[in-house]
Amino acid sequence: MDTGRKTAFEILLEIETSAAYSNLSINKFIQRNAPPDPAFVRELVYGVLENRLLLDYYLDKLIASGISRTGRRERTLLRLGLYQLIGMESVPEYAAVNETVALARRLCRGREGFINGVLRGFIKKRDNLALPPEGTDEYLSVRYSFPLWLVRMWKAQYGSRLLPQLLAASNERAPLTIRPNSMRTDAMRLSELLTREGFVVSACSQAENILAVSGSGLLASESYAGGLFSVQDEGSYLACTALAPRAGETVIDVCAAPGGKTCALAELMGDEGRIIACDIYQHRLDLIEQQAGRLGLGIISTRLLDGTRGDDALFGTADRVLADVPCSGLGVIRRKPEIKYKEPDREAYEALLKTQSSLLQTAASYLKPQGTLVYSTCTINKEENDFQIQKFVEKNREYEIIEERQFFPTEGIDGFYICKLKQKGN
Repeated sequence: MDTGRKTAFEILLEIETSAAYSNLSINKFIQRNAPPDPAFVRELVYGVLENRLLLDYYLDKLIASGISRTGRRERTLLRLGLYQLIGMESVPEYAAVNETVALARRLCRGREGFINGVLRGFIKKRDNLALPPEGTDEYLSVRYSFPLWLVRMWKAQYGSRLLPQLLAASNERAPLTIRPNSMRTDAMRLSELLTREGFVVSACSQAENILAVSGSGLLASESYAGGLFSVQDEGSYLACTALAPRAGETVIDVCAAPGGKTCALAELMGDEGRIIACDIYQHRLDLIEQQAGRLGLGIISTRLLDGTRGDDALFGTADRVLADVPCSGLGVIRRKPEIKYKEPDREAYEALLKTQSSLLQTAASYLKPQGTLVYSTCTINKEENDFQIQKFVEKNREYEIIEERQFFPTEGIDGFYICKLKQKGN
């Protein structure tokens, strides 16, 4: 049996059955099955996830009863085979069909004839399988595999001109980006070191201290174990530089886990001062402490705390506060494409907005007079971003917006919203 395709099947089935995150599921099954070509597995998995609505659109036209009435295992195999036919030029048509049918004999016994017929039917009819009319929301939904609710939301919020570019960019593969630990190295020296170790390193466009790296085994390298760098996207890092913490200051990170931004803040401060990293779960605080230890950072202390309630002992104590709040994650679809298919129910969504608002208010209460606050999310949704800030400044007249920016994947960066606010003082 083809280990690579079987591994991709198991990953996709787990994502659909258990709502698992693709990156975690991929790492788990690649480690467990040890396929000979992990890159091929990732291409299959991400290709199917990124194009799921398009694949199902075609399959609906090829299956009389529709793809939704097909069992999960058959559905997963059909998507896997069809993606190879439409999205992988390196895979010959006969291999895409034959290998999928061979998998079906082992994983979906008795259904291999059905799967073979559907895939061969696509090859015969592909030129006659038209998409919805161009220029419609339905066309964009199918063409880029984004659900209609999300297409229409982004269209209403950001306009028709940006929309196709935003959808296309959100389907691109995000590079692996890292932040050099400024306490131990710098971007130039780290780039030279990793290049000697066989990695391909390049500078990023938005944040000068972030590097894009390609090559296998990066997180198993001595450089990583020695605390020379951390994995971090440009948008995430820019939220830290927007806060602009200084050596000797007191900084509070209200939603700190797993600690990427917390550690970046400590490095920006030259590991001088005090950072209080808060989170609601102890096991996530443990991750922060592990990262701080690996990087050799000493100014970070963790605190188990519900940020929606706050801690009276912290009120008025911080020079700067970072509130990187929980969000819908629509800015990181290129890293976790399964996110775009999860439309929250209205009750859960309203609860999320309330949590964001509460966290922002708590963060503000921690500031000293004339302190600085940064609110950030990794989503592209005005209700979670601009509108939250508008409501906050209307309620808290002592705050003014210093800087506000929505980054989009069209800029080669995760979709990130960053707003810097400052207390006017007395």
